[in-house]
Amino acid sequence: MLQPTTEQRIQSDAIDAQSVPLAAAALLETQSAAITAVQAVIAEIDRGAQLMAAAIRSGRSLTYAAAGSSGLMALADACELPGTFGIPAHCVHIHMAGGVPTTGQMPGDTEDDAGAADIALRDVMPGDVVIVLSASGTTPYALALAKSGKANGASVIAIANNPETPLLEMADVPICVATPPEVIAGSTRLAAGTGQKVALNLMSSLMGIKLGHVYQGMMVNVVADNAKLIERAIGIVRHIADVSAPVAKAALAQTQGNPKAAILVAKGCSPLVARTLLQRHDGHLAPCLKALEKNKNT
Repeated sequence: MLQPTTEQRIQSDAIDAQSVPLAAAALLETQSAAITAVQAVIAEIDRGAQLMAAAIRSGRSLTYAAAGSSGLMALADACELPGTFGIPAHCVHIHMAGGVPTTGQMPGDTEDDAGAADIALRDVMPGDVVIVLSASGTTPYALALAKSGKANGASVIAIANNPETPLLEMADVPICVATPPEVIAGSTRLAAGTGQKVALNLMSSLMGIKLGHVYQGMMVNVVADNAKLIERAIGIVRHIADVSAPVAKAALAQTQGNPKAAILVAKGCSPLVARTLLQRHDGHLAPCLKALEKNKNT
């Protein structure tokens, strides 16, 4: 039986026997190869982003699920969606085998707990999207979560690093990030983890773009809940609406900190009109600005 790529040992001098520069170069080379591997699955990543955007647009949920290192990649992506793109926090769920660790200890046996899946995904419904990660593509916890998600009518996006594995075969959108064997054999926190993080990053960022939460390369749906992000929101409104900082700040105050609505208010409309325009154009700022410009010129 052919050994999975994620378990294979590179037939070369052991990294621990190499000089520090050579060892670092070998580690970096596999990280670069992992990023390159993502290029082959851009079309699948875009399909996943479309499903995610459709779920959020219709008020449904995204559930990230994985074990071990893959769980950490899922956790990092999921936790940034509300702040970066203003995705409602109640629409983003995270299930990690054994729970999210609060210390440096991640219990390894929990990835074999297939029985936890039905409990974890009991609230998943049709229209939801379940994003399941497993470097091997055979992790019992991940397989059970994907199976449970499909049984409940959700769409399943799967990310694995070995081709033709059970997790990919049961997914609606299978994404095989074919990373090379690990420099430290079997340590999927390295190349496999990097490939998964990049794939998740691309997919969720494309989702944000499809939802209209990016305009002129800026996070126009950012949740400004600290001093740095408040200044960023002011800067976004200033730049797009071409107004002074005090005007931008006042517009944000009138719109409860919503940058998109604040931009429209800074351009001269009322908060009510701003909300109406955004609803009419599915949250996309560009057609709202065009509508304001058209009204101004008529």
